[in-house]
Amino acid sequence: MEPKPPQASFTVLTEMIFPNHANALGTLMGGQLLYWMDVAAAIAAYRHSQRICVTAAVDYVSFRSPIRVGELLTIEAYVTRAFHTSMEVYLKVFAQALPSNEKRLSNEAYYTFVAIDQSGCPIPVPPVVPETEEEKRQYEESLRRREMRLIAAGKLDPAAASTLKLK
Repeated sequence: MEPKPPQASFTVLTEMIFPNHANALGTLMGGQLLYWMDVAAAIAAYRHSQRICVTAAVDYVSFRSPIRVGELLTIEAYVTRAFHTSMEVYLKVFAQALPSNEKRLSNEAYYTFVAIDQSGCPIPVPPVVPETEEEKRQYEESLRRREMRLIAAGKLDPAAASTLKLK
């Protein structure tokens, strides 16, 4: 399989926040945000693998700043690393106040997707070749995040993790 740079999977999703997306405080409901993040991550995973992909894990979703009714929401997503059949997708969420156009980082997250065939069985995906310093950092750190996910899921013994220093 031909390796791909993270830029090949880069996805941008933009939404306007309306009252039906908000809670009683006039801020975006977390579940709605997670839905849009899942959509953006699925598109990024598809762009990388050119296959239908399913969500395998969602971890480290930070909620730094509320997004209010009337603001624009922009989600940027790209594949940081591909393993055999799975891909880690990094997402950044920005809120933009109107009409001032003040833009702020609101959320970050890592999602894991698995590429599947027509029968629903996992299939191999192309490797990622990072190009920028940020992409290289994300790529290197992804192995530790993957091992932490596998340990939390009970699929990896902490002593077998190559990136953890156990005493």
